[in-house]
Amino acid sequence: MDVSFFSDEKTKTLVEDAVPQKRFPTWIFYLLPSILCFFIFTIYPFVKTVVTSLFITSNTGSLTKFVGIENYIGLLQNARYLQCLGNTVKYVLLTVPLTIIIALLLAVLTSTDYPGMGIFRTIFSSTMGISVAAGSVFWSLIFNPTSGLLNKVMSVLGFDKVGWLTEENVAMYSISLVSVWMNIGFAYLILLGAIKSIDSSHYESVDIVGGGFFYKLFKVTIPLISPSLFFVLTISLIGAFRSFGLIDMLTSGGPNNTTTLLVYKLYKDAFVNFQFGSASAQGIILFIFIFSCRQNLQKGLLHTNEKNSGYNYLFRINYMCHLILHAAFIFGFSQLL
Repeated sequence: MDVSFFSDEKTKTLVEDAVPQKRFPTWIFYLLPSILCFFIFTIYPFVKTVVTSLFITSNTGSLTKFVGIENYIGLLQNARYLQCLGNTVKYVLLTVPLTIIIALLLAVLTSTDYPGMGIFRTIFSSTMGISVAAGSVFWSLIFNPTSGLLNKVMSVLGFDKVGWLTEENVAMYSISLVSVWMNIGFAYLILLGAIKSIDSSHYESVDIVGGGFFYKLFKVTIPLISPSLFFVLTISLIGAFRSFGLIDMLTSGGPNNTTTLLVYKLYKDAFVNFQFGSASAQGIILFIFIFSCRQNLQKGLLHTNEKNSGYNYLFRINYMCHLILHAAFIFGFSQLL
């Protein structure tokens, strides 16, 4: 027998070959581009915005003097900023609840399989494919004070013409109407899909005990679609707070700043007045405001059982990434220029 076969060196070699070697995970290379983009376009702008909000900046955006929280204090003492804050709250309260309620009712009414429902579903969801620019042009023609459709109808009915976009007490409601019209399509599709996924046995059980339409709506439909409802509410809330295109194209913040929202004021301070420190502070305040509203809404609207707790946890993580992404691009994009 060859004793050398059992030598220490050969035994060591055999043991090393038998033990699986640890390899560097190759999946990191696939995720690396996404991770780099996330840090470059999301984390870095957000952190840069926080830092910039503590300084006074030059016209080129360079930091000149550290002032701490004076930018925040100055904003809270600024009458124009407080007016914009009130305008934003009013705009959110006018658009978000109406969008959710109308979309939910339309989704409930068209969730049946009656003949012709496909036509109504197409009509109700059609606004989702309309851009802000196209929608603004369309509604600017309707709101035209001289040749607009609304004022022609008002004249036929014997009423005076209204400056839908030029009168201070009307402009905000006109902008809110356009916003609701443009956002209904997306909310409608999400809620319709959620309602269609509900098992019909739930409604059959309600029919046995004699429950009516509203009983089904509040006791069956809304509780079962609460995750989707909360998702739509969150997206609508973020969209309302970051609404910019409609304001810029229809009223430019007028008349007399009655339609100037926080995001539009932030844009003017950053890119027109070149006050990047103040604009960054406005972005952080708006971020905190949106996050606080979202947390309070979640406590009031999410009534899910323990079976869905894992789903809700994942949804919260997804929401946080979504919220940080929007905040970074809205409030920190100027820092990358």
